[in-house]
Amino acid sequence: MNKLTKHGIWSALASILIVLLILGTSPAAVYAADADQKMDAVLAMDASTSMNDSDRNKVANEAMKLFVDMASISGDKIGVLSYTDQIMREKAPLTINSAKDKEELKSFIDQLSRGPYTDIAVGVAEAVKVLERGKEPGRHPLIVLLSDGNNSLNKGRTQQQSDQELQAAVKKAKDLGIPIYTIGLNADGQLNKDVLEGISKETGGKSFVTSTADMLPQILSEIFANHLKLKVVPLTGFTANGDYQDVIVTIPNANVMEANISIMSGKPVEVKLFDPSGQERKVPSDGVVYSKSAAYSLVKLLKPAQGDWKLQIKGVSQDKININLVYNYDLELVANGLPQTAKKGDSIQVNALLQSNGQPVADAELYKNLKSVLQLTDLDTKQTKEVPLTNSGKDFTGSFTIADAHNYEAKVRVEDSSFFRETAPVTINAKGASGQQPAPTPTAPAEPTEPAKPFPWVMVIGGAVLLILLLALVLFILSNVKQANKGFYGQLVIEIIDEDTGERSSPQYRKLNAFKGKVKLHQLLQLAPEFAETDKIVFTPGSDSVFIISQTDCLVEKSGRAFDVTKPKELKNNDRIKITLQNVHKSIWLDYIH
Repeated sequence: MNKLTKHGIWSALASILIVLLILGTSPAAVYAADADQKMDAVLAMDASTSMNDSDRNKVANEAMKLFVDMASISGDKIGVLSYTDQIMREKAPLTINSAKDKEELKSFIDQLSRGPYTDIAVGVAEAVKVLERGKEPGRHPLIVLLSDGNNSLNKGRTQQQSDQELQAAVKKAKDLGIPIYTIGLNADGQLNKDVLEGISKETGGKSFVTSTADMLPQILSEIFANHLKLKVVPLTGFTANGDYQDVIVTIPNANVMEANISIMSGKPVEVKLFDPSGQERKVPSDGVVYSKSAAYSLVKLLKPAQGDWKLQIKGVSQDKININLVYNYDLELVANGLPQTAKKGDSIQVNALLQSNGQPVADAELYKNLKSVLQLTDLDTKQTKEVPLTNSGKDFTGSFTIADAHNYEAKVRVEDSSFFRETAPVTINAKGASGQQPAPTPTAPAEPTEPAKPFPWVMVIGGAVLLILLLALVLFILSNVKQANKGFYGQLVIEIIDEDTGERSSPQYRKLNAFKGKVKLHQLLQLAPEFAETDKIVFTPGSDSVFIISQTDCLVEKSGRAFDVTKPKELKNNDRIKITLQNVHKSIWLDYIH
């Protein structure tokens, strides 16, 4: 273990112990924190040259861009990678906070190139690692894996080695709760469906197979919806006649946070939008987001008013236009009355209701078309039965009977045509002998007890103070270890853009563990003379991070804003910066990954 790692461990221990001593709480309480229910996705695409035949128009790229556009306008994280028998390109997960962030992701997707060979294990393993590094409690991770065929391995790599790596990666995904959605593009009929289905089944995802790339946008919509417990609602498509044609979009209730209207067309379309009052709404405008590509257009309505909206679409004559709608709801299903223990013959009363922001939803219109069932699985026999629940207009009620002295798993599900919700499963232990409780065990007479002694607070506090002083001394000693002895952790991914032509270099992966103390950006750029000004941009190691300091006039930006690095600034995992050079009209993009 190097000194840098020791320093990080001691710092963390000291911080935790001090918080515990001051607050008198447990480590679980310290780390218990609510997180936004957001999505963390990695899109992994087969980039073998065989895709040139199965997806000549790069519809796969368009489908992934549609997935990005359907993501929430704020808070979701999406990463992208392409693989052959190695990782060709990789974009660290980017937190989406603006339209600019989505454009950055889509621009990266447009630049994906292809190469020989295919090894599915490489793509799955890297995608799992990416999500494992950035795992946060309360968020919803997923992987979308797109492949067009069997493995085509390079020399030196056996199928057995690939299978072992794939099995290990799938197991890790399952253990981490990361579902993998697989898409098999079966253009030549040679797709190994069993492998892809096995990956999805093992991790709790879904598997899709299509013989034409034209179906990929529809499939990506299905994956997006399924992962967030939504449903794709097909709207009436049509054949364009060159004039505006009407499509009605119904917003069913006030709990719709976003409505994503995707318009699939191989040719450009024009759109107009009218709200339920008949007022035309400019596209785009406040509350109306519009994005488009070669294969689709997407209209996103933010907190739309309830009622019938009218979308007018004008396409090229004879062009077939398909339209799908995905609502995004701010709803959670909560169940009451499910016990953890019971006995044979018990009648269990169940009550479930929808909540928004932790408050019960009082919207009879929302409940109106909902159907609800209790799903009860006998864990001993593996049999599942569904018990219909009564919809009262404000909650769902019902009952069921424990039939046998077995263990059960129970959960409530509600759904309508546009979404579904499920409660977390509850395990019910009913293995008691038909309600007979064991006879109480006789207890021996209690022995006389001595008077309770006062708690030794002075010793506890004195010991805590001594422990803190010792930790502080250790931290002081470690913090004074010379910087020259510190080691780096992680790597920097470097891309160079010619600002005149827009040409972007292939990513260069620079592992930092070969350096001690500090490293200059010029060194990482292999001392190229045209980048001599980067000799005064220096990186030093931190605790699972790096610090950057610059003595140049180069503009450094982070998340589109100027980043003052005249004094050391920390870069953490997945941080991305842009350095605009002064002596040449080029910029350098850096991603720090550990």
